[in-house]
Amino acid sequence: MVSGRCQCGAIHYEAQGEPVYSALCHCSDCRKSAGAPMVGWALFPEDRVTVTGRPVTYRSSDNVTREFCGTCGTGLFYRNAAVFPGMVDIQTGTLDDPSALPPAIHVQFAEAASWMAGAHELPKFDRYPEH
Repeated sequence: MVSGRCQCGAIHYEAQGEPVYSALCHCSDCRKSAGAPMVGWALFPEDRVTVTGRPVTYRSSDNVTREFCGTCGTGLFYRNAAVFPGMVDIQTGTLDDPSALPPAIHVQFAEAASWMAGAHELPKFDRYPEH
């Protein structure tokens, strides 16, 4: 079982069992929705996910509904009945234990930012670097 919540704590969730996948999505819709260069997702059957609180829904395209906290704006869930019937994708950045479902694949990499392929080569700092 994994659990998570939005930033303000108004919405909590639990997901039972193992996800179908855990992935990093690079599609332009996910990037714009999250305001981030990619979004982590874990796909679960809907009947294995319990949500406490009321997410706000937004239909971002014909078959896609995104759910987020109406108070703090945290993106939480993605549903696409045409591609993933009976399933819900959970944003892995909202997990209580961020290491619980490490990504195993990149998806929609054809839409990735042009600099993404070399992003792992950038310098790394434990905290903000000194100026």
